[in-house]
Amino acid sequence: MAATAPPTSIGSAKIDGVIQRASANQPQKLSGAALYSRFAFAGAVCCAVTHGGLTPVDVVKTRIQLDPATYNTGMIGTFRKVIATEGAGALLTGVGPTFAGYFLQGAFKFGGYEFFKQQCINQFGYETASNNRTAVYLASAAAAEFFADIALCPLEATRIRLVSQPTFASGLVSGFGKIAKQEGFGAFYSGFGPILFKQVPYTMAKFVVYEKVAELMWQQIDKNKASDGTKTAVNLGSGLIAGFAAAIVSQPADTMLSKINKTKGLPGEGTTSRLIKIAKELGIRGSFGGIGARLFMVGTLTAGQFAIYGDIKRVLGATGGVEIAK
Repeated sequence: MAATAPPTSIGSAKIDGVIQRASANQPQKLSGAALYSRFAFAGAVCCAVTHGGLTPVDVVKTRIQLDPATYNTGMIGTFRKVIATEGAGALLTGVGPTFAGYFLQGAFKFGGYEFFKQQCINQFGYETASNNRTAVYLASAAAAEFFADIALCPLEATRIRLVSQPTFASGLVSGFGKIAKQEGFGAFYSGFGPILFKQVPYTMAKFVVYEKVAELMWQQIDKNKASDGTKTAVNLGSGLIAGFAAAIVSQPADTMLSKINKTKGLPGEGTTSRLIKIAKELGIRGSFGGIGARLFMVGTLTAGQFAIYGDIKRVLGATGGVEIAK
């Protein structure tokens, strides 16, 4: 027997009209490509804007990591030294590949995180996913970051080369083309191992700490009654703490990534042997070079990312995101 559709009228023209008007005013829940494309766009914008805006701090951090003997006066001192020797414009070195690379990475990272979180729920059920939400956050973040790094790696390699060798090329297009011509396409992925080693733990820490801190904050505030300003403030505070945790977890790999992309390897030298050699040269102390600048940078940009991401999602009507916090 075929199922019958539910009645569209309750028999009263006036009441039917009220119901129809109320339904028309309700925001439509998005799903599928329409929803995840909005997540991806919001993630792309929040990452590109924050990373691009903090390019001067990233330049200083990279200089400290690559040449600690020269840049040994901390973040403020290095700012002054770079400006004095190369001009203020040097602080924007690599802004092109930074913006482009993190636009792509942000789309895959945030869009992918929401996508893989939904897949976990589809696989295990909402209740199981909610009861094991820390594992869901970690797995979703790791999977999303893997694909994000495939997109980011060539542009990050170009950025580091421009920052570490200011005379190498004049910008993104010329630097990218010069590396491809002189060293081949494989050179763009010489740092893929370090970037995974850096970015996957970084993103896992970033999302799980953000989710946990936000969950604690929302236990004290009624989210349904909270203003948009309050929601942005919660995202900022949770993002700041998440950024500090992510920076500390990923700092050694970040230093190794800067080192391995500074110059091309010796003939016949593989990536693994280069990484081992760099790790021995750095030691524990050396691997945390530039940590002060990076804590400031990552804390600031992560707070900004989650605030911008949340605001753009609201503007775009991306209200179908999965929340499994209790």
